[in-house]
Amino acid sequence: METGSPAGVETAGAGPVWTGLPRGLLRMRRLLLVVWLGLAAVGIGVLLGLLAGPAWAAFALLPLAGIGWGWVLLGRNWRSWRYAERADDLLISRGVLWREETVVPYGRMQLVEVASGPVERHFGLASVQLHTAAAATDATIPGLEPAEAERLRDRLTELGEARSAGL
Repeated sequence: METGSPAGVETAGAGPVWTGLPRGLLRMRRLLLVVWLGLAAVGIGVLLGLLAGPAWAAFALLPLAGIGWGWVLLGRNWRSWRYAERADDLLISRGVLWREETVVPYGRMQLVEVASGPVERHFGLASVQLHTAAAATDATIPGLEPAEAERLRDRLTELGEARSAGL
């Protein structure tokens, strides 16, 4: 028998309980940043070194600077993502400069999908995508652990069916 409320579920009298994204999403995004910009740096350095001379190969430092800048930005973006399950809706909050908070009422949900591409599967991650009657309120929660993504899908589907049955 389960005791207490599931992760991220609002308790009576308190505000929403926010759940952040797993650290694996940050590791995956940072690895992709290093791989792609590292390959760009090598390609630019070799091409410019051969075609224009060694001095021009210094432009290969630009993608390397992008790695440092992107590393910090990815961390800030990862920390900004969170979600909370409330009694009647799901809240999704994200954004650093422009904060965005999406409220998805359970009764408006038409489809809840769990998706995981090859890179996400390698890192043991999955995304939950919510489709509603109004396309403007569709929302995604990226980078969840597969068990949490499936739990969230099942719970949202159950709550969506219960709320829409009353319409």
